Amino acid sequence: MDYKSVKFMPSDKMGDLINHDYKLLLVMSRFGLPLGFGDKTVEQVCREKEVNCPTFLAVANFIHEGNNLLEGNLSQISVRDLMDYLKQAHSYFLDFFLPSIRERLVQAISKSIHSEITYLILKFFDEYVAEVRRHMEYEEMNVFTYVDALLDGTPDSRYTISVFARRHNQIGMKLVELKNIILKYYPEQGNNNLLNAVLIDIFSCEEDLASHCKIEDFLLVPVVRQLEKKKGIL
Repeated sequence: MDYKSVKFMPSDKMGDLINHDYKLLLVMSRFGLPLGFGDKTVEQVCREKEVNCPTFLAVANFIHEGNNLLEGNLSQISVRDLMDYLKQAHSYFLDFFLPSIRERLVQAISKSIHSEITYLILKFFDEYVAEVRRHMEYEEMNVFTYVDALLDGTPDSRYTISVFARRHNQIGMKLVELKNIILKYYPEQGNNNLLNAVLIDIFSCEEDLASHCKIEDFLLVPVVRQLEKKKGIL
């Protein structure tokens, strides 16, 4: 069975989704959906936690299919639930995943006698985290605040989602440089299992962040534009 071609539906069992694509564990977590769902369907799990099922499935299918296509009816997507998902994703990166990677990166290279390369690796990683933080703080202070106000009927007339769409940029170049430093120039020293494990996490983080940015571009921007039209802003 080609799992990549599977399109998840409300009647599918939640367990089947995770078995088809383990990355959807992060999607569940960011929507506030817990484990321990037994044989319940996606629709049942979402209903129990008051999560909009079409919104969850839009994100899950978007990530699983790995493309830039938005299928389905935009009007079925809950802007508020999508915003909650994006806010939880920010917290995951800034408060958990990136600090965890740094901690293990330090552990992996702390005994190296090559202090210059060790310093360069940590310098690039810290610069990357600072870039991600600036990127996400801008979104939280400007984009998320604007959308929350739009939902409450008090939007800032000086801002629209098109402003965000025009300036939204990817945040992966520093990470590419960091990976190249480790892969090409970090000397082998005995067992590199820990460093390899950290590299795998860095690759995973890069993929997750790229997917996160695409969700903002291809899900958030269209649904907010539709909301702006309803509010008479466009």
